[in-house]
Amino acid sequence: MKLALITAGYHRLGAAIAAALAADGWTLALHSRKPETPDADLQAALALNDTPWHGFQANLSDGAAAASLVGQVALHFGQAPDLIVNNASLFAYDDPASVTPETLATHMAVNLAAPVLLTTALAAALPEDGRASVVNILDQRIRQPNVDQLSYTLSKQALAGATETLARALAPKLRINGVAPGLTLATEDYLPAQMTRLEAMMPLAHLPEAADVADAVLWLAGAESTTGQIIFVDAGANHKSFDRDFVFLGKAG
Repeated sequence: MKLALITAGYHRLGAAIAAALAADGWTLALHSRKPETPDADLQAALALNDTPWHGFQANLSDGAAAASLVGQVALHFGQAPDLIVNNASLFAYDDPASVTPETLATHMAVNLAAPVLLTTALAAALPEDGRASVVNILDQRIRQPNVDQLSYTLSKQALAGATETLARALAPKLRINGVAPGLTLATEDYLPAQMTRLEAMMPLAHLPEAADVADAVLWLAGAESTTGQIIFVDAGANHKSFDRDFVFLGKAG
């Protein structure tokens, strides 16, 4: 049995990743902060592939809850995960003028500490000769950051650093890699004309799809000779410098 734990795995990008893993024959442990129902597309994928799965709740801002999640999954399925996808993220607005100790700490707790604690818990849960993989979902802005969402950006930059550091520290038990998406699943804050303009700003003249990110996760899950790497799935956005977050760009013609 190939067992994957996906944090925030019920909706949006997490659901797309879970659906791709289901199609590849994985058994799924889907995490959420509170009781949830999977997105319709994920429900369809679970049914189509007859995927065994179970849901787990944990508030990842609580370090003890994050650290215990791997054990809960192992207890339910009778084995530790073969793959953890650290997809859950806190994303709130602040900037250098509005950042507070509280906003910085809460972003670091969810976006950095929880993935690190899940990763170290997985390493501890494996037998001496056990092998597993971790994929951290990052953000293309880690390469050329802008001034918006300061706490979020700093937490993702820190997770990118942790990806490399833990890949060194926990080899050969764990392979640890990252996927850095660009603007993938737009919220209602984006207007259709704005999305068209944003597509034109990308070096590849389009925006990535959730399936593109899921494909990268799936590849890394099976890439037995790859660790400590970050794959940018962003239509080339990381090669350009944007002054603001995408939600502020492309509003005017």
